Amino acid sequence: MPFKSGRHTLQLPGPTNVPDRVLRAMDRPPIDHRGPDFPGLANSCLKGMKTVFGTKSEVFIFPSSGTGCWEAALVNTLSPGDAILIFDQGFFSSGWQQVATRLGLEVHMLPGDWRRGADAEKLHAKLSEDRDHVYKAVIAIHNETSTGVTSDIAAIGDVLRDTGHPALLMVDSVSSLACVEYRHDDWRVDVTVSGSQKGLMLPPGLGFTAVSEGALAATASAKLPRSYWDWQQMLTFNDNGFFPYTPATNMLFGLREALAMFAEEGWPNVFKRHQRLSEATRRAVEAWGLEVYATHPEERSRTVTAVCMPDGVSVHDFRRTVLDRFNMSLGGGLGGLKDSVFRIGHMGYLNEIMLAGALCGVEMGLRCLDVPLKDAGVTAALSYLTEPDE
Repeated sequence: MPFKSGRHTLQLPGPTNVPDRVLRAMDRPPIDHRGPDFPGLANSCLKGMKTVFGTKSEVFIFPSSGTGCWEAALVNTLSPGDAILIFDQGFFSSGWQQVATRLGLEVHMLPGDWRRGADAEKLHAKLSEDRDHVYKAVIAIHNETSTGVTSDIAAIGDVLRDTGHPALLMVDSVSSLACVEYRHDDWRVDVTVSGSQKGLMLPPGLGFTAVSEGALAATASAKLPRSYWDWQQMLTFNDNGFFPYTPATNMLFGLREALAMFAEEGWPNVFKRHQRLSEATRRAVEAWGLEVYATHPEERSRTVTAVCMPDGVSVHDFRRTVLDRFNMSLGGGLGGLKDSVFRIGHMGYLNEIMLAGALCGVEMGLRCLDVPLKDAGVTAALSYLTEPDE
């Protein structure tokens, strides 16, 4: 590979940029994870993640990806043959379906439009019909990474409250957590899962789970086999500031530093920054004359924008051109969207200058492939970003 000057621009919807402060915090010798210094590290991370999730309930940290926490959510609360209801929202809904099916659960998909958020009214109708309470869990994606569509989890939680249905509500917040406000307790969520490599500004390797009292109680009757993923075992050790097996110690050092950075910026500013960067991205896309995949503005993600590639232009050639010529990685389409969209990540450790450079790379790539553009998208984004800060 020829040498390429300058930093590689990582503009994926995960993994995202890792701050130097976090890298330096991780760049140290491991400590004894059974020694007297470890509980201070573990407890600071567990306490900090409760704030991120918006919960007073238990939070678990696994050395895993978010997918591992999917499995943990299911095996700790359900039994073989249990029926669950999953909103069909995109590629990662299908991922939940695959894991649940392999575990021997009876999966029912609630059909939906991938360009829209999860439909709370459909769920209301479905649960109202379920007078025998066949469904033991409802699963939704807060921010579907493959489509760039955000769902109203509060409305889904309200459905469960209004119908009095006892199903557990499980939510995937992998590409939304630490970027937009999340309220695990207020929204009546039982299990929320996430990962380290997106909004939390860390490398891949940690999975996070917030668990309600109801979900913890469900472990007493759950019959799916579990060992590594056992919440009760994790809880027993966490009470003393330890883990039941070797934790990812240096990742915890990084997490502690990332949490300190969030505290310094202030959560309202974190959320506002993501709103501004996402709006600037969409203005660029619309100025180019391209189509944002998410059709309704109020549901458009603040962390990732999926862009429809015009007919006759290969999205694969476009991403390859941007990588080869301008040393920038963009997200590709997933599942049924693999040949039709590319994705611009705008989450985590990112500011206006970094986003402007990324949008320049997208515009240059489009011009290299002679994609007809209506206007200069970068100029539209910069005009918005330089407006007075309210």
